[in-house]
Amino acid sequence: MLKIAIQRSGRLYEDSIKLLKECGIELNNGNKQLKTSAYNFPLEVYFLRDDDIPQYVYDGVADVGIVGENVLLEKGKDIELIYRLGFGRCRLSIAVPKNLKYNSIADLEGLKIATTYSSLLQTFLNEKKVTAEIHEISGSVEIAPGIGLADAICDLVSSGSTLFTNGLKEVEVVLRSEAVLAINKQLPAEKKDILEKLMLRINAVKTAKNNKYILLNAPNNKLKEIASILPGMKSPTVVPLAEEGWSSVQSVVNENIFWEVIEKLKALGAEGILVVPIEKMIM
Repeated sequence: MLKIAIQRSGRLYEDSIKLLKECGIELNNGNKQLKTSAYNFPLEVYFLRDDDIPQYVYDGVADVGIVGENVLLEKGKDIELIYRLGFGRCRLSIAVPKNLKYNSIADLEGLKIATTYSSLLQTFLNEKKVTAEIHEISGSVEIAPGIGLADAICDLVSSGSTLFTNGLKEVEVVLRSEAVLAINKQLPAEKKDILEKLMLRINAVKTAKNNKYILLNAPNNKLKEIASILPGMKSPTVVPLAEEGWSSVQSVVNENIFWEVIEKLKALGAEGILVVPIEKMIM
């Protein structure tokens, strides 16, 4: 049985549960349970505070954890990051009051900065050769300047709306973070086998999200050029149509270059382009 720790509430909880379900893993996690087992996979799930997950994985209480990279680095536990999950993206940033004149990081010299992430902030300031007083607090860090507790803050930022509401502006990015999968380095062989099976499923789900399946009709005299921009997983599938001189082409296109590829296909005379989402993609 592989034991995995995930956040019991907050920004990573829903996406973590969704990922497991997309991997075909069925859980009963109602009634605010702190532990549950999967019905159809050798997986036991612990629901923990995000800040506690690195310690639980390090101690071997959990074998694997889904945790924010910011928390993983802040806690500094000797566990291994093995996969970036692509959700829960945010940044750890320094923010100052809107009315404070700010030209460069040198303007932080001598200021008092409130944060929950004192280790990451200190490392950043050391790298930039800036000396500031770090005031470690938990909870609503963004109110610290408004109540005279600090001159600036270092906190997680997603949209920036919370900073704006509290009269702050983002001036420096300390770290860009997302949800990651981290494991205990002493994982037994039998649990590594289960982890490999889980990773096969996660890879299939995540790869599918980053790709689109497309079908199109193309003139035969342009097939070679079209194939050159549509490699697919190995090469595009080409099937002759009933109409002479035309073929149906099927392939997979990465989301990052999707519209660029579509424009090129149209320029080469492709017609009837259909785009289909992929549920799973096993390489």
